[in-house]
Amino acid sequence: MNPASLAGSARRIAPLAWPVFVGQAAVLGFSTVDTILLGRSSSQDLAALAVGQAAYVTTFIGLMGVVIALGPIVGQLYGARQHAAAGRQVHQALWLALALSVLGSALLVFPAPFIALTRASPEVEPKVRGYLLALAFSLPASLLFTVYRGFNVAVSRPKAVMLLQIAGLALKIPLSAALAFGVPAIGLPALGVLGCGIATCIAMWLQCVGAALVLARDPFYAPFALGGRGRGLDPPDRKALVAQLRLGLPMGATILVEVTGMSFMSLFIARLGATPVAGHQIAANVAALLFMLALAIGNASSTLVAQRIGARDFADARRLGWHGITLALALALAVGAALFVLREPVARLYSTDPAVVAAALPLLAWAALFHLADAAQITAALVLRAWRVATVPLLIYLFGIWVIGLAGGYAVAFDARMPPWLQGAGGFWALGTLGLAAVAVALAAFLAWMLRQRDGVTR
Repeated sequence: MNPASLAGSARRIAPLAWPVFVGQAAVLGFSTVDTILLGRSSSQDLAALAVGQAAYVTTFIGLMGVVIALGPIVGQLYGARQHAAAGRQVHQALWLALALSVLGSALLVFPAPFIALTRASPEVEPKVRGYLLALAFSLPASLLFTVYRGFNVAVSRPKAVMLLQIAGLALKIPLSAALAFGVPAIGLPALGVLGCGIATCIAMWLQCVGAALVLARDPFYAPFALGGRGRGLDPPDRKALVAQLRLGLPMGATILVEVTGMSFMSLFIARLGATPVAGHQIAANVAALLFMLALAIGNASSTLVAQRIGARDFADARRLGWHGITLALALALAVGAALFVLREPVARLYSTDPAVVAAALPLLAWAALFHLADAAQITAALVLRAWRVATVPLLIYLFGIWVIGLAGGYAVAFDARMPPWLQGAGGFWALGTLGLAAVAVALAAFLAWMLRQRDGVTR
């Protein structure tokens, strides 16, 4: 098979993509399990979960985006066979993760801004606060594990991440069930959404310990001279930290803009009541699961592109980038169509409450279109990051997601003059889909322009 063909690229992308998808699906499984458990027990706990997750994701993802700048940097160094330099960048990313976790945990311990945005009811607010307090203790482990994940994906070792993520989910499921519903036989009370947060915290720290053991014992990592292999953790290095921050800050801001499009949608929809936000939580969870497919292809494509850039094979890097976008779109079209057809049984899988199912059905229809645009934009964005381009995409995201999607959605959702399908949660989903589509087109156009400019310079 011709390695330069689309099928040849698919054969190179797939071995890296499927472990990323399985691992990320396991990560999403943390919130999916909690959504299903609480959806079958209490609409107030489910509403608190939706608000709490929106606040947590907004905090974590923005900080994570700064840390995962490690990926393109290590990918290029690995492609250039500079293993020791890649290891030094890992150490700097660990320092960065620890510093950012202090800021993030403080935001979760004092969540007043998030609470104010939701106008949560007196019954829901204390549940949100308890849930976020548990996640504040989980955040440092999550950011440290992000370093492990970004490094391993960059050096084509996604299975090392996937296995720990699956193990974390396997631990999370029984813990969430026991802590949410209680175990009367041993005197453990039902903690509801708080129990789900505590379960996440325990699972994440054990997952982080597992990552440290893998790095210390697997001989693959010896050339990178990581901590525990003859030397300790390198002290903070200004030059290396600046290199990560120069790429990581716009990356983190971009991811924050993207995630807040969905997170603030949840916060605003919470104003409509427990049932609409519960329906939205189902649709958002399904959209997030489908997003993992595109994210896996995008991450795999980005890894290969960065490695080929490091090896100075720019023609192959360009080809892999475009082929990755094509594959993500084709897969998104197939799964989006399946979601549209199966949206009712999918909704009933999450909840037995007829009102919640009815609220979720139209949003799941929008989620099918939303996913098509989502797949295109994330793959294009990840390919651009492999080329260490992040500032222009940030501007594109700001306009597409915040102006078109969030501001536009707010304008139509609460306007009684709008047609019924644009009022309420449906309005947010409609404008969110339009905003993502605009981002996808703009990112692809910018990628094409950038590569033409590069070709002109190198000739």
